[in-house]
Amino acid sequence: MTAETADTPAPRRNPLSKELVLRTAVALADEAGTGTPSMRRLAERLGVESMSLYHYFRNKDVILNGMLDLVFGEIELPAVDVDWRTAMRRRAISMRGVLIHHPWAISLMDTQKNPGHATLRHHNAVIGALRSGGFSIAGAAHAISVLDSYIYGFTLQELSLPFTSSVDLDDIAGSILKQIPRDEFPHLTEMIVDRALKSSYAYTEEFAVGLDLILDGLRRQRESWL
Repeated sequence: MTAETADTPAPRRNPLSKELVLRTAVALADEAGTGTPSMRRLAERLGVESMSLYHYFRNKDVILNGMLDLVFGEIELPAVDVDWRTAMRRRAISMRGVLIHHPWAISLMDTQKNPGHATLRHHNAVIGALRSGGFSIAGAAHAISVLDSYIYGFTLQELSLPFTSSVDLDDIAGSILKQIPRDEFPHLTEMIVDRALKSSYAYTEEFAVGLDLILDGLRRQRESWL
């Protein structure tokens, strides 16, 4: 009996399916922090030959579309029994949470040429909530653009920061404070001392602040967009 080589997939015990392939691809992307895993890597994780995947997906782009559709499917849809502002706020908070869990998806969310059902359902629900809330179709387009830009941008910045806890922030802010001449950079010094180094400060709370500013602005402009 010969030993299996590293390039030989282990025999599968469960039947292969489109959903299994996509969920495995998402798991691999989450682990790596990047986009679509190679067909070979995906096949190895599934315990099949690479050619088996082409029975379900003709190329990697189709797999990526399916992966993004799964991500969109995790985002909370706007509820029909709440006002548009509450619906958009909940949706934004949910989307940020999903993107933090799937950081590879941030720059790819709206790149699909052939979006899946969950993606289409999501966009349709968002537009519907805004239209029901008194937005014109042009106003809904404006609202979605500014909201998504903020959600994607904030999440990308958050994931790029060199700290993940208040302890890390204290260390970094304290180190910067020791290096800069305070009389030359008084405003930066004030921000570090009176904000960043406060025990109650959490950068993640800035998301809600910015989100409420945007929602307030959309409410004021809503009726002016015909």
